Amino acid sequence: MVRSAIVGGERAILADVEVLGRADPRKLAHVTLHLKRQGDPAGDAVRSFIEETVSRPASKRQHPTRADYAARFGVSQADLAHARRFARQNGLRVVRDATLDRTHGLQSAHATVEVVGSVGALGRAFGVQLLRVRDAQGRIYRTHQGAPQIPSEYADLIDNVLGLDTRPQANPRFRPLRSPGFHTSSSEPAYSPDKVAALYNFPTDLTGHGQTIALLEFGGGFRRRDLRAYFHQLGLVMPEVSAVSVGAAANAPENNPDGPDGEVMLDIEVAGAVAPGSHLAVYFAANTSRGFLRGINAAVHDELRRPSILSISWGGPEATWTAADMRSIDRALEAAAAIGVSVFVAAGDSGSSDGMAGGLAHVDFPASSPLSTACGGTRLVFDEAGALVDEVVWNDGDQGGTGGGVSDVYSPPPVYQTGPVIRIPASVNPGGQTGRGVPDVSGNADPVTGYKVRVDGVDTVVGGTSAVAPLWAALFARINEGCGAPVGFANTLLYSVVAATPGALRDITEGDNDLDGSIGGYPAGAGWDPCSGLGTPADGAKILQAVKAA
Repeated sequence: MVRSAIVGGERAILADVEVLGRADPRKLAHVTLHLKRQGDPAGDAVRSFIEETVSRPASKRQHPTRADYAARFGVSQADLAHARRFARQNGLRVVRDATLDRTHGLQSAHATVEVVGSVGALGRAFGVQLLRVRDAQGRIYRTHQGAPQIPSEYADLIDNVLGLDTRPQANPRFRPLRSPGFHTSSSEPAYSPDKVAALYNFPTDLTGHGQTIALLEFGGGFRRRDLRAYFHQLGLVMPEVSAVSVGAAANAPENNPDGPDGEVMLDIEVAGAVAPGSHLAVYFAANTSRGFLRGINAAVHDELRRPSILSISWGGPEATWTAADMRSIDRALEAAAAIGVSVFVAAGDSGSSDGMAGGLAHVDFPASSPLSTACGGTRLVFDEAGALVDEVVWNDGDQGGTGGGVSDVYSPPPVYQTGPVIRIPASVNPGGQTGRGVPDVSGNADPVTGYKVRVDGVDTVVGGTSAVAPLWAALFARINEGCGAPVGFANTLLYSVVAATPGALRDITEGDNDLDGSIGGYPAGAGWDPCSGLGTPADGAKILQAVKAA
């Protein structure tokens, strides 16, 4: 049988991983087939549609419904049937699960087919040997070497297979304030999220009413009694919060404030305090590349809750993703842009290295996707009277600092980052590539001036770019309400009308994101820079007016 490799699907056994042996061939496993758009005419069509739509002012954007998107840009029923034939021929069974029902949208829009089979059958179907390995943290997962192979007759149909490798793919981007004495002084207070929004002068007559903010989580959970207590303390009515399971994942609190519960609660409490009139839909998915794709698809195509905003506070360095998996997630983010869902993603909390060893700079994905609005971090600066007077780049050395830099994957930069106003510098890595610049915008992220939250019954202070993504998501929920319709993809608006509106954004010109001095990192400066982006919301009300007037 002639086989073709999945382009960009290569996996390698990491140096710090112990191979335990072959995975049990009798054990059942689930995988996701991500299908191509035949000859990619639909791919060209959806990209052209997005480019045309997002180039328009917010008031003139016309987004299709989710059903219309599926009919216009989804894969055909013939292709879905062809994929099911591949599964049957290889001893695999197609699964009808939550990704195929009305809650999570139409299968043709997802362009995926969910299948289950024995590990042995999956290995034979995709021409790989599946192994059990244990990483340096003691986590055991399944993986393989090289790229999956498919029969050449299906090479024009199957673009990627996700789920053969089950390594933990992403990390939450939040940082607890470790000790009361950590860089603190009486002039550096922590704030509840609604007070941070007040410092940024978010529109006070809007609450996000009528909007659904999707929060994507890959572990942990929340307890409603904590949320009720938290919002009662703030004097706010608790927003509507729904937990949505994607596959077998579920709302599962671990009773550890420093674990993933901290991320989940931070996202809910920031978004809910800043946009209390919105509905918060919390999508729980498995922390694998397959789970990441399924989670985004579930939120974007949800016909019941119909989110207009997606906030993602999890990610990993670009180098830890396969090119095929990034391509699949970009396809899902294309759908979000077409439908009119704004996507805000944390840029990372480990400076210009993004936590990677080796002395090179890295940016975080999916923040680095040109279809995301990447959110970096700052530190608030107050005078002796407690008034906000400035912001600087968040950099607390080994305690954390904002991610940002130049993508190794997305080159050249997207159109909205080109022109006389925005100049992306060369990467500090060898070769000096110019690519997509990260972040796009920023906000308060330093735990020193962080957010008062409640996690697992504990009142604490948390920072990180994880807080910035839901902060901007909540601002755009208010903007959507003020505009009377979702504005959709935010970057073209931010780089054009918002950046050109005097007083809308605060330009961050002080600091850098090289945490230990070994890489060089990127400095802040006038205009866009690779650690604070365009800046922070100097005046959220002016941002709204700029978007409405465009």
